[in-house]
Amino acid sequence: DRHCMYIPDMRGHGASDWPGTYSLTLMRDDVASLVRSIGLERVDIVGHSMGGVVGYLLAAQQPDLVGRLVLEEAPPPVPADPPRQPPDERPADAGFDWAAVAALYHQRNHPDASWWDLFERITAPTLVITGGPSSLLPQDALAEMAALIPDARLVTIPGGHLVHEQCLDEFVAEVRAFLAARPDPAQPPAGPRHARRVAR
Repeated sequence: DRHCMYIPDMRGHGASDWPGTYSLTLMRDDVASLVRSIGLERVDIVGHSMGGVVGYLLAAQQPDLVGRLVLEEAPPPVPADPPRQPPDERPADAGFDWAAVAALYHQRNHPDASWWDLFERITAPTLVITGGPSSLLPQDALAEMAALIPDARLVTIPGGHLVHEQCLDEFVAEVRAFLAARPDPAQPPAGPRHARRVAR
């Protein structure tokens, strides 16, 4: 009711093309191409999990495209522990190319360590939402990631990896407030703000 939203299927998912070649950087490029093809000059990006990685890769590479960035439980570039393994059998109703699963699991298990250097290049004000102790992601690494982004705010909403499903009202309130808070251009970035916890 307050924003015009575009919710794309990533390549290999849903109604988008299933080209057989998959990576998070290719998905980053797909989103950039989508934004430009629609005719938009600058957008706010909200990404969960894999979508959050696509979001921070895009914000670092093409900062002119991203006004504000929301990263909900976006995996930092640390190897998954334990490594993730694709299921042995493809679900009959899978709405995605099974080849994408193996490619993205491999990238999650063996992320590019140089991505750590990208965070300081993100110029967009950034909201990093973590899910607390019940999340499968390393919360200390998420906090470290947020600390490297020049204008980032870290908020923990104890809902595990699926904060937007488990704590919808709190999630929406945080995201709406963040997107509505346009800074005074005369003021310098406030710098990282951390460890604010939203009680359920």
